[in-house]
Parts: sequence; C-alpha cells; structure tokens
Amino acid sequence: MKGHNIDPQEWAIRCDLAAAYRLIAHFGMTDLIYTHLSARLPGEEHRFLLNPYGLLFDEITASSLVVVDPEGHAIEEEEESKINNAGFTIHSAVHMNRDDAMCVMHTHTVAGMAVAAQEQGLLPLNQMSMEFYGHVSYHAYEGIALDLDERDRLVRDLGSNDVMILKHHGLLTTGRTVAEAFYNMYYMEQACRIQIAATQGGQKITLPPAKVAEHTAGQFNRTASTKGQRPWVALRRMLDRESPGYAS
Repeated sequence: MKGHNIDPQEWAIRCDLAAAYRLIAHFGMTDLIYTHLSARLPGEEHRFLLNPYGLLFDEITASSLVVVDPEGHAIEEEEESKINNAGFTIHSAVHMNRDDAMCVMHTHTVAGMAVAAQEQGLLPLNQMSMEFYGHVSYHAYEGIALDLDERDRLVRDLGSNDVMILKHHGLLTTGRTVAEAFYNMYYMEQACRIQIAATQGGQKITLPPAKVAEHTAGQFNRTASTKGQRPWVALRRMLDRESPGYAS
C-alpha cells in the first residue's frame, strides 16, 4: 500500500498505529482478536483506522488497517463484519466528539478488568498511579457495546479526561498522538497491576495524602505537550529491529 499513492501523513499514522498494535501484543495486553486501537485520519469527516476483525495484534500491518466512517458503518453480522462492531461503537463515539483524541485504545487485560471490578476504582498507591490522580473517568457496564445509543453515555462519562475505566470491562485511553495514547495505556496497565499485587494478599495498604497525589499528578502534566514521545521513539526502534513487518 505504501507505493499506491497513500498520502504521506496518512501512511505515518498507519505505521504508528500498526506499531501500537505490535507493542500491545509485545507487552501482553491483548485479548485474542477482541480489543481495538484506532487513530483518526486527517480531514473533517472524522474517519478513523481500526483493526480488521480476525487478525491477532502481532499480525497487524500499516496496510491492513481498515478505514471507518463513524456515521456510515452498520452493525453487521459478526461473521460478515470487517471490523469489531463493539469497537466501532466505542471508537466512533470518542472520535466524533473529542477533537483532541486523535488516538483511542481499549484493552481487556486481567489487571485492568480486575480493577474495573473493584468498588474503589484506581487507587494512588504508587507514583505510576498518581500520574492519573483526579483524571480517571468511569463508565458503568451496559453489556457488550453493540447499542449505538451507548455512545452518548460513553462520551459523557469520559468528559475531558484521557483515561477511563469501563466498569466490569476494561481500560480506555486517548491521546493527541498514538504515542500519547499508548503511554497512557501502558502506565494505566502498570498502575492496575500494582494495585492487584498490593491488595491480593489482604495486607493493609497505605495511601499518600491527597495533596501529595495532586502534586505528583501536576508534575507529570508539566510535560503534557510531549507526553510519551521519547519512549515512543525508543519503542519504534525496538520494533524496527524485532518486528519490522508492522510498517508494510
């Protein structure tokens, strides 16, 4: 596809998103074929890229990503659909309503789903967790996301935050770039793993003062304009060595 007159800006987005799929697989955050990452394409139509339904994340390439029109996709029979129908509901909701959310990621990890089942939500147990203190949204579970009217409630609950816990479901992150959305997902996942590890033995846990957690979150946000960029460059170098097929 790279040689078939694809706009260079679109090709760069395709390569970044394909890299993100490979990295989600690399770090053990997949659920067979059932979760999804998306990136908005340039233009006013709110079109976005999504994975073809049926491929494992480590099979995704830049050219295999599917262009989706958020208003034009009908919920199709599962065996006939080119994309995951629930993925369409979730990603179209955000892309249609959050111009700053160029990339959206959704996972079903053990740690993320475990925290999504806990009443207290994400706790500021560690520096990684505190980055998101006061900036985590929550969305109540409504069943598999096949009903398009859920889109309004997804967007309402996400608000202006970049991370959301889908109760009894999993994690969702957004970013102004693929790098930022991946950074948010990676560290939300780490925060959830820390929480499960700290609480699984039943020991008493301690929380920092709210002022300290707020201060820490503010420190992280000082570099918000370039969030995730430096590790992303390093991660792309790793993929170029170990899994270069993503950019085909």
